[in-house]
Amino acid sequence: MKIHAIYFSATGGTRRVVDAIVKGINETDQFTKAEICTHDFTLPQVRETIPHISSSDIAVVGTPVYAGRVPNLLLKYLQRLQGDGCMAIPIVTYGNRNFDDALLELHDLLKECNFRPIAAGAFVAQHSFSDILAAGRPNIEDLEQAYNLGQQAAKKRCSEGSSQREFENGENPLNIPGRSAVERKYFQPKDSHGNPIDIRKVKPKTSEKCNRCGHCAAICPMGAIDTNNPQDVTGICIKCNACIKECAQNAKYFDDAGYLYHKEDLELKYGEKREAPKIFL
Repeated sequence: MKIHAIYFSATGGTRRVVDAIVKGINETDQFTKAEICTHDFTLPQVRETIPHISSSDIAVVGTPVYAGRVPNLLLKYLQRLQGDGCMAIPIVTYGNRNFDDALLELHDLLKECNFRPIAAGAFVAQHSFSDILAAGRPNIEDLEQAYNLGQQAAKKRCSEGSSQREFENGENPLNIPGRSAVERKYFQPKDSHGNPIDIRKVKPKTSEKCNRCGHCAAICPMGAIDTNNPQDVTGICIKCNACIKECAQNAKYFDDAGYLYHKEDLELKYGEKREAPKIFL
């Protein structure tokens, strides 16, 4: 029996939540001897392989929320996972605005890959765009709730018959909020006049502070930054801000007007929001 921690976590928030849930599972009587298998698929080279999962295992699968959805550039990888009927806990983290359809989308995706979701959760984590939006989240209280979720899910996992009946009882037995697949849309930021802001092609800039250490290229989830010339962002940028938050020289930044307006708008509207984790069992 194995406990699988499977996650994408460019700046660490999702990883911390998944790890706390896994710890909660592992510290129940039934799982103390279970092997913990971590599959962090944040970096592109890791996404070349998928974990081997068997029906007797339990998997905690976590992703951040991008524009109210599971990041679309991760979908092809996630769709390659094979659950073999094992029980799973889908987890999403979001930056204080809303998780919209993302948790239900991940739940549905795992079901399509032959996982059996027995619990789910949406947790607040510091927004990738901001140093102040949901700063310090997930905090101690969040991680305690994640740990408790793991404990409760482990006990539910041991009620095999009950879990099987729940799995077979409708498409969404956990009652996770969200729209159906055909109705799901991405959150669209807008400017002060209500016009859509499109930041999909926006890429970070590099200042003269850069010492070409290459760290930003090494941690880019899309492999988009040239190792030899970090100023050259040749690939797709998903705005995870790992390169900005991890740069010891503070050399990376965004200066696009639409991006900056959207960032400031989020901080203004959601800066004081203090949402507790949403747990579904």
